[in-house]
Amino acid sequence: MSVGVEIIPVEGLPEVRPGDDVAALLAPKLAQLGARGGDVVAVTQKIVSKAEGRVVPEGEGRTAWAERESRRIVARRGDLVIAETRHGFVCANAGVDASNVAPGFLTLLPEDPDGSAESIRKGMEQSLGVSVGVVVTDTFGRTWRRGVVNVAIGCAGLPAVLDLRGTRDHEGKDLEATIVALADEVAAASGLVMGKASHVPAAIVRGVRADAPASPASELVRPPEEDLFRESPLLSISARRTIRAFGPGAVPREAVEEAVRAACTAPAPHHTRPWAFTALDGEPAKRALLAAMAAAWREDLERDGVSEDVIARRIDRSDAVLGTAPVLIVPWIRFRGAHRYEDEERA
Repeated sequence: MSVGVEIIPVEGLPEVRPGDDVAALLAPKLAQLGARGGDVVAVTQKIVSKAEGRVVPEGEGRTAWAERESRRIVARRGDLVIAETRHGFVCANAGVDASNVAPGFLTLLPEDPDGSAESIRKGMEQSLGVSVGVVVTDTFGRTWRRGVVNVAIGCAGLPAVLDLRGTRDHEGKDLEATIVALADEVAAASGLVMGKASHVPAAIVRGVRADAPASPASELVRPPEEDLFRESPLLSISARRTIRAFGPGAVPREAVEEAVRAACTAPAPHHTRPWAFTALDGEPAKRALLAAMAAAWREDLERDGVSEDVIARRIDRSDAVLGTAPVLIVPWIRFRGAHRYEDEERA
């Protein structure tokens, strides 16, 4: 991949309106700038959304529109909503934006940003007679970092990601996990000459070379099963359900200790911590505990008049879960150090 990159702003575009052909608007400007085969044209989401009619009355407000455009709400703080869009992007207000649009209106993200990029690419190829790549960009915030940066939400004519796994670095070491977000790098570079306040809605990024087939920006979205930060902690706790199956292998001791530390943060009276925990990971100890629990549970249910078949089903369901758990953490209440009261009500 070439290391020499040139970024050329595309200026002087007219105001884009619903139904406009973005490729037709860009082509004359690109021709004046000497667009070449292999160039990548970065285009702001805003003009694509306007051309595709994704401008809506503000109505009930941006938050209401953000909820409509969301697949999932990740977090909230005041009026700010961090949401996952139908495309899989996680961003502020599901990409709903009030900038660079008439008062009382909002723009929504394109329905199919990759399709938009491909349509623009084909249109410019027909007009210019050269093949260019297209990246549709938007500005996203980043977790744990201040400021926004241009990212790719649509891509055509170049690989959105470069999978370098299996290649070697300059020291000869095998790369095991390196996947480069090429389309995001192009988008970020274009942001140096584009911006909400600069009235530069497009840029040519020249010198990008990649020996890989073209791929869409949808490949940049991390699959849920690979996402370590899928849910906010509060949402994870409030939506918790009984675990029905466990993965293979032992549970690391540090994971058990972290779980116990989290449990110890529960509120307790008078600044005490009246709990103790026992972690059982040996099969004999786990079987003995579950047998004792089943016997006590059976006794309680029989006393309540529950039929034998119902008792058996309940114990079997419990054993099917707890019996396969790699570790059982047993909480205990310790009365040592507890406050003593003379009256019966508080004792």
